[in-house]
Amino acid sequence: MTRTLAAIAVFIVAALHGGFLALEMFLWEAEAGRALTGYSAEEAAFTSILAANQGLYNGFIAAGLLWGLVAGKRDVKIFFLICVVIAGLYGAWSANSTTILYLQAIPGALALLLTLFVRRRSTGILS
Repeated sequence: MTRTLAAIAVFIVAALHGGFLALEMFLWEAEAGRALTGYSAEEAAFTSILAANQGLYNGFIAAGLLWGLVAGKRDVKIFFLICVVIAGLYGAWSANSTTILYLQAIPGALALLLTLFVRRRSTGILS
């Protein structure tokens, strides 16, 4: 049961980061993106290159989490979830944003805790 909950939580975090990628790389200057960020057209245009760079990194996070899920690599999931939590905490602090805390750091921390509680199956001498 915990294994399934952990997998669902990791998938949700991966999906969130896929959504961040879409927002930051493709929707940043669009009306829908500006409605989510609260930026004016001028602010969105000025910050679009930075947002696209962030979006690319979020895509790497999503890909890493999905890789960990598909390959069943617990250590990969743990690594990327730690990255999510650190980035979420730093983002919440540096941008003074509780939204980042609630959308990134907390889901990442919950998925990390669930993943850490999943017992590893022994598959050999070194596992």
